[in-house]
Amino acid sequence: MLHLRQRVLSHLLSAAPHPSTSILLPFQRLLSAAASAISPNPSFAVEEYLVSTCGLTRAQALKASAKLSHLKSPAKPDAVLAFLAGLGLSGADVAAVVARDPQILCAKVETTLSPIVAGLTGLGLSNAEIARLVSLAPAHFRCRSVVSKLEYYLPLFGPIDNLLRPLKHVLRSDLERVVKPNVKLLAECGLSACEIARLFIGAPRMFTAKPGRVLAMVACAEGIGVPRGSGMFRQALHAVSYISEDKIAAKVDYLKKTFRWSDAEVGIAVSKGPFILARSKDMLKRRSDFLISEVGLQPAYIAHCPAMLTYSLEGRLRPRYYVVKFLKENGLLEHGRGYYTTLVKTEKVFMEKFICPHKEAAPHLAEDYAAACKGEVPARFRFT
Repeated sequence: MLHLRQRVLSHLLSAAPHPSTSILLPFQRLLSAAASAISPNPSFAVEEYLVSTCGLTRAQALKASAKLSHLKSPAKPDAVLAFLAGLGLSGADVAAVVARDPQILCAKVETTLSPIVAGLTGLGLSNAEIARLVSLAPAHFRCRSVVSKLEYYLPLFGPIDNLLRPLKHVLRSDLERVVKPNVKLLAECGLSACEIARLFIGAPRMFTAKPGRVLAMVACAEGIGVPRGSGMFRQALHAVSYISEDKIAAKVDYLKKTFRWSDAEVGIAVSKGPFILARSKDMLKRRSDFLISEVGLQPAYIAHCPAMLTYSLEGRLRPRYYVVKFLKENGLLEHGRGYYTTLVKTEKVFMEKFICPHKEAAPHLAEDYAAACKGEVPARFRFT
């Protein structure tokens, strides 16, 4: 019977089929029957089981076995492994899950795991989606609250793919005392359900932030000149969620010094683009040097168009500047055309407006622009 158990497990973990939940039952019953013939064995070697049956490395098994020292037989872990294989997890997937959460092997299949899977299936999740959930958050998966939490989050966030990035924050948050009050507060600040979802996905820590902390973020966003209900309010909250008020004040001073902004100008820049508060000093300094010293833009112009500070220096700011400069110097573009208007255009539109019309007059322009986008900036754009 022991030999049969090992053969069944080996087959399940190597094949990793994708049956419905109901198909798991024959596997569980077979293993249960096999396990019933095996009495608790005081000499059951957990570490060896983790290596030979679960596929862990020796180092992983040594670490995991400390949490499973109470196991006296393979009956319960065998049932869990069969269950995971039935969801479609491969042997490698199962090994990763057990290494991350060894105690999942102690979960009760019939009274815990099966009802959870049934609940998630009832929410519309497929076996493949449930398997991904297990792989990403095994410790949370074996808690029954996972069903009620996803029942709340799925309508708010849409497809489960939207929840994968902040999944750990989602599942460990206190739904009633933290998340729901925060969602209500943000809605009262004028954010739509879609905006709230985007904010939480971009700033997962807001899932676990106490309502008082979120209220402080709202006040901070308003303090930097972004009022509730404005188009930038969500981005302002995202920015201040990562930075303390002291660091925000220090960043504002740095922006004034680096871009030569007055108090009014830095206020305009931050209110229009609160995301610049989250940019590194090195990134800001390099763009300041280029935009002011090389392109020759006025500080006030940059303050009114802070979005240009988010573009790649090598991939967009510099190459497009060289194109515009070349076109103006050779009479192919009116001198009054603003630099910022060329930055905001998509790559396709930029090519259609500034590259393709000049194929005859400047046959090397597309080639030189492509080289510039790769950092291979020629000494000057050729004109023949």
